[in-house]
Amino acid sequence: MPEWQDEGIILSNRPYGELHSVASILTKTHGRHAGLVQAGQSRKRLSALQPGCVVGLEWRARLEGQLGTFKVELSKNYSALLIDTPMRLSALSSLCSLLEITLPEREPQEKLWDASKALLDILSLSENENEWLSFFIKWELGLLRELGFALKLQCCGVTGSTNELAYVSPKTGSAISKSAAGVYADRLLVLPMCLGGHTKTKEEFTAGMKITGHFLKKHIFNTINRKLPTPRIRLANMVESLNL
Repeated sequence: MPEWQDEGIILSNRPYGELHSVASILTKTHGRHAGLVQAGQSRKRLSALQPGCVVGLEWRARLEGQLGTFKVELSKNYSALLIDTPMRLSALSSLCSLLEITLPEREPQEKLWDASKALLDILSLSENENEWLSFFIKWELGLLRELGFALKLQCCGVTGSTNELAYVSPKTGSAISKSAAGVYADRLLVLPMCLGGHTKTKEEFTAGMKITGHFLKKHIFNTINRKLPTPRIRLANMVESLNL
């Protein structure tokens, strides 16, 4: 009988029958994994099964390929910690939705686990929006990289120079310097300083989220005929309304 113990981040918890539920969890060493939670819709269990909760867990099944069952024990409820900060709560929901939709099942994702756990800590501990927003955008870049769609932001994709990087090509994902952009600048995405650009813009984080959002849609969501998750769209709108 296959079984293992791990820790994980709850991504979703959906009803199964009248009382049980099926939880999808990003585990530290077993990747995104689903399992049945007995009485998962009960009041006692629900507090540990909210998206963004970090849990200790045990998985068992009769055969390796089966859904199996989870036993979970709550370690930290980040949703509860962020309940009074709508934008941070939306970032948590975005993280969970993006991981749930984009990650293949049962493939180890230790780098994403570490980055996602660190992002949850920063969301709950950071005292200013600039710090966690910058980290969130870089987390999305990391998600793209781990899925095989790394952007090339270290040097200009036209000249190879590292000077005056100011834009990103929406086609290639390469940085473009100010001089190389020329008359095509208005067709390019603005590269903010938080992603290695050399000019700080007023819409620093809006520009960053436009870049990651564009390539998430281009490489992942368009290919499965889906829109970006609603929490991610909501977060982008919140960021755009900020005057940072």
